[in-house]
Amino acid sequence: MSLKCGIVGLPNVGKSTLFNCISSGKAQAANFPFCTIEPNIGSTTVPDPRLQVLESLVHPKRVVPATVEIVDIAGLVKGASKGEGLGNQFLANIRETDAILHVLRCFDDPNVTHVDGSVDPVRDKEIIDLELQLKDLETVESRLGKLQKQATGGDKHAKKACEILTRYREALLAGRSARTVALENPEEEKIAHEFFLLTAKPVLYVCNVDEASAASGNVYVDRVREAVAGENAGVLIIAAKIESEIAELESYEERQMFLEELGLEHSGIERLVRAAYDLLGLRTYFTAGEPEVRAWTINKGDKAPRAAGVIHSDFEKGFIRAEVIKYDDFVKYGSEAECRAAGKLAVQGKDYVVEDGDIMHFLFNV
Repeated sequence: MSLKCGIVGLPNVGKSTLFNCISSGKAQAANFPFCTIEPNIGSTTVPDPRLQVLESLVHPKRVVPATVEIVDIAGLVKGASKGEGLGNQFLANIRETDAILHVLRCFDDPNVTHVDGSVDPVRDKEIIDLELQLKDLETVESRLGKLQKQATGGDKHAKKACEILTRYREALLAGRSARTVALENPEEEKIAHEFFLLTAKPVLYVCNVDEASAASGNVYVDRVREAVAGENAGVLIIAAKIESEIAELESYEERQMFLEELGLEHSGIERLVRAAYDLLGLRTYFTAGEPEVRAWTINKGDKAPRAAGVIHSDFEKGFIRAEVIKYDDFVKYGSEAECRAAGKLAVQGKDYVVEDGDIMHFLFNV
């Protein structure tokens, strides 16, 4: 699946450092604004301990994890919605992503320049929010102007779209992002998706802290949590500088020792990638056999034929049925054969909603 998260934030907050840690791509990291000009794109694997468990049971020739695409987008400044700085490019790049990782500087360091001269993550958040909201307001008013005539003429879809756009307009004029507007049913969600609003995208606020604050955060993080309380958004603490040092260690054991010294169970990068995957509304199912154990990415709520289509479009077109084993049952009984003998292999049809962790085999005919 080609879903991707965009790393955004003001210049010099640690975006490219984080990107270097989590991605197979390499962005330049330097102490000056606009270090990232073109969006850097990289793909990274999603940490999933279930893969290692399946590998130990099946002994495949190879293991293929799920991946998520990360885009490091150029820093934004005040006036971006009017084209200031790299504004137009920033807004175009963010529109192409499916979710936002908004990096906020939550550390003091006189050696790292801040574009506004002082550290204030809530102010930084509001600068970007405002620019995105202004651009969305422009989009909403333009769409309203076109749809109102159709709605007056009796077009039911246009009428419902106008109702949703009006709610968005009221929120944006009040300084609230589109994601704070409640959508009442799947029909409204489908219509709202057609507008491609920047502030409707799901967001995770990534608080970039110093080493001393890596485990529990600091006063800056507390302020961010308070500021985003009504947004239905997540907050994640990560020390980008420390993560870059961890990434340079060669062995898993060395990395774990480093984490233990910091009082952490998992690296911030592992938590960030997992959070990005969840933020996109993605789920994982597995195929497990001698050739390979593989994690396949689907959207939450996908039915069996759509899940089969992730492997190959022919699987979806000619779908007959799916054989499904729950992960916990597979681990308990140790193999597909033992699960089948214990009655733990279920045959599912076209309406089966795939659950996270399902181990599946598809039957199809083309």
